[in-house]
Amino acid sequence: MIVDITDKLNFEESPKLKIKNVTVEVNADAPTMLKVMQRLGNGDDMKPKDISDMYELLFDEKERKKLDAMKLSFNDFQTVIMGAVSAVTGVDMDEVSAKKED
Repeated sequence: MIVDITDKLNFEESPKLKIKNVTVEVNADAPTMLKVMQRLGNGDDMKPKDISDMYELLFDEKERKKLDAMKLSFNDFQTVIMGAVSAVTGVDMDEVSAKKED
């Protein structure tokens, strides 16, 4: 028996974040998100390196250049990371942030 699930999969679109007048695409493939979720963990003891790693996983070089040009504060940078995780997972951004802060 073969079950064709092709119609249930989305090969076309990656989520995007809009920040002011700039749109950035988020890497949403499963292997990337598994790595991101490992770094996010349960939110305990997240280090700047974890956030940096997630940034490099979530955004390709072209998208990172757009974000780097914005000169975001560290708090805003964290918000972008949590927004990207929220966009990919479908979990409300406040819940992602709360998990990070718990």
